[in-house]
Amino acid sequence: MLNALKRLEAVFSRSGVAERIEALLPVGGRPRQLSVSALFLGMLMCQADGRPAHLSRVHEALIGLGPSDRERLGVVVEWKSGPHRLTYRQVERTFHLVVDALKRQTPDGTPSDPLCGVIDALLEASVPTWVANATRAVAIDWSDHESFSAPPPKKGGACADPEASWGRRKSDQPGQSDALFFGYELSAATMVKEENGPVVPELVRRLLLTSCHVDPPHAFVGVLTRMVQGGIALGDVLADSGYAHRVPEHWALPLRALGAAIITDLHPADRGPRGTHGGAIICNGNLYCPSTPPALLALGPLARGASKEEKATHDTMSAELARYKLGRISADDADGYHRVLCPAAAGKLRCPVRERAMALSQSRPEVTPPEQLPRCCAQQSMTIPAEVLAKTAQKHDYPSQAHRHSYARRTAVERTFSTAKDRASNDMTKGWCRLMGTTAISLFAASLFVVRNERILDAFAAKEANDQRRLAAGLSPKTRRRRRKTLGDLVGSGT
Repeated sequence: MLNALKRLEAVFSRSGVAERIEALLPVGGRPRQLSVSALFLGMLMCQADGRPAHLSRVHEALIGLGPSDRERLGVVVEWKSGPHRLTYRQVERTFHLVVDALKRQTPDGTPSDPLCGVIDALLEASVPTWVANATRAVAIDWSDHESFSAPPPKKGGACADPEASWGRRKSDQPGQSDALFFGYELSAATMVKEENGPVVPELVRRLLLTSCHVDPPHAFVGVLTRMVQGGIALGDVLADSGYAHRVPEHWALPLRALGAAIITDLHPADRGPRGTHGGAIICNGNLYCPSTPPALLALGPLARGASKEEKATHDTMSAELARYKLGRISADDADGYHRVLCPAAAGKLRCPVRERAMALSQSRPEVTPPEQLPRCCAQQSMTIPAEVLAKTAQKHDYPSQAHRHSYARRTAVERTFSTAKDRASNDMTKGWCRLMGTTAISLFAASLFVVRNERILDAFAAKEANDQRRLAAGLSPKTRRRRRKTLGDLVGSGT
C-alpha cells in the first residue's frame, strides 16, 4: 500500500489538477479539513484496492492509512478538543464542492471544459514519457455505462439521474442482437504500437463520458482536438465501423485536419462500388479503373477464423485489385484536393489507350476501355475533390493484407474495457458508482483508468523482465499461442 500511495501521489502531483481545482472552489467560511489532493488520492487508492466508486469507500481508504500519512494528508488534525479524524460528511462535502465547480451550469449530457481539462491532465500524467514518445497511434471505441438510477417512468417524469438517457448495447441474451439500457456512453483512446514499431503498454490516454443521446464519435473529436492543441501529435487512429459510418463532417474530415491517419473497418453499407467520379469507380475509399472486374470490386473483409488457404486467396485477390487503382500522386492541398494517376499510365495495367502500357509484360492484366472514354481514361491524371472520398478514404487499401494487419491493433481498446469491467478487480457495471451525473462519474472513471494504467505498466515491465531472462538462458521470448478449433477439426476428431 505504501509503494502504491507514493506512485499515485507522484502521478497526481504531475497532473497539476489540485491547484487547478482549488482555484475554482469557494473561499471563506469554515475551513475544509480535506484538501482536493487528499480527496483524489483517496479516490485513486479506492480504485487501486478494487473497491467500488463509493464515497464511503474513499473515506475508508483515507482513514486506513498509516499515522504519518494521515497527518500529512490532513486525515487526522489537531483541534481544540484534541486529534480529530476525518468524517464521511467531510469527504462528501469536499467531493460535492469539486463537482459543483467542474459541472456545467446547464447540464446537457456532456462534460464541461474545466472537467475535460482535469481528466485529460490526470490520464496524461499516468503515461510515462518513454511510452508517449514511442507511439502516436491510438485505438478508439465506446462502451456502455449503466446509471445506478432507475429510469424515468414510461409516461414521462423525473428520475434521480436527469443527465442519463436511453441507449443500446450488445445483448447477452440468445436471439437478441442488442438491448436497451439507461445511462451513459464511455469512450476511450488506448495507445497502441506503431505499425513497424516496438510493443508498448496499452495505456488509456484519453477518456470521455457522455449521455447516450450524444453521438460518441462526434463528441470524441473534441477530445482529440484538445490533444493536438496541447502539443501531442496524432498518428494512426483505429476505429470500428461504428465510427466509419458517421457523416464525414462528424468524424473523418476533422481527424484528417488534425493530421490523423484513419484506419477503420468500413460499414457494410459503405463497402463495394458506390458510384463513379470522372468515370472512375468509387469503391472502398479508392478510385478504380472503369474496366475493373466486378468480382474484385465485390471483395470484402476476411471472415473470422479463415484458414491459411482462404487468407492466401484473399490476399492474392486484394493485390490484384490494387493494380486497377488510380494511385495518388500528390498530397492534399489546403482545400483537401489531390491528384491521381491512371493505373495504365503508372505501369500497372496493359491498356490500348496508353501505347507505352501495351509494351508491358503479358503478366500484367489487360483491360478493354469503354467506347466513350471517360475523363479518367482520356487524361493520364485528374484532380479529386475532398468530398469524393471524404467518408471512406483511409491509410491502407480496404480490405488488403496491410489493412488487416494494421487494423488488428484495435483490439487493444476492447481489452481496455474488459479489464475495467473485470469482476476480479474493478467491476465497472451497475452499482460500481452510485453517484449521478457526468461530472461525478467522470472523476471516478478517470481515477479507475489511472490505476489501470499503473497495473498495465507493472505487467508490461514484468513481461519484459521475463523475456530478458529467457533470452539470457538461450530461450526465445514466451508468446501466447492462439488455440482455435474449427467445426471441421471437431468432426474429424470423432472419426
